Amino acid sequence: MAGHASILSDDSLISRIDRTFFKLETFLALIGGLAVFSLMLLAVASVGGRNFFNQPLPGYVDWIEQFMPLIAFVGVAYCQRLGGHIRMDIVVSRLKGRGLWAAEFVSTMLMLIIMILLVWGSWAHFERSFDFNAPLWSRDSSLDIRLPLWPAKLLAPFAFSILCVRLTLHAWGYGRAFLRGDAEPVAVPLVEDAATQAAHEAEAVSGFEEEISAAGTDKSNG
Repeated sequence: MAGHASILSDDSLISRIDRTFFKLETFLALIGGLAVFSLMLLAVASVGGRNFFNQPLPGYVDWIEQFMPLIAFVGVAYCQRLGGHIRMDIVVSRLKGRGLWAAEFVSTMLMLIIMILLVWGSWAHFERSFDFNAPLWSRDSSLDIRLPLWPAKLLAPFAFSILCVRLTLHAWGYGRAFLRGDAEPVAVPLVEDAATQAAHEAEAVSGFEEEISAAGTDKSNG
């Protein structure tokens, strides 16, 4: 299941690296969000052009192909850092202490190995598309307006490499917690139970209601 997770921090090296790297992950997630917004604008332009001018946006499908890797891949490391990916924790949720950190370390290492293989495979796929001697450096292009495909193909190994760095940090954090016997390690997502999640959600809603109430009071006083 996917759940809310908290990430603790301190002045240790791994925590400082985690916070610094999270800035890059947040920026990439923002780029992914802007890509979603851009696709919405393209859809509006295409549908509006078809309905009002009988002329849809040229190459609409081609642009979707270019934007999809941004939407699908660049935010995966950000989500991994926050512990937001879908996971089966029927067994892991019953573990505590060193047993839990050992299980998390092993699963993180397995994910890291898979992602390294995906980086290798997706880079090879990009190399088959990229050619300095070809027009627009591309050996293949989209069907409609002939956009080069290598930029979209390059995003996969790039985003997967960012995820590999994040998984390495998580493996470091879980391994460190296992060796030290930490109860609450830093720089790794600590999945919260249902009661803690409900308490945090109640705090967030309560704070939002207080802001609305304060705004209403200010308006009435004005």
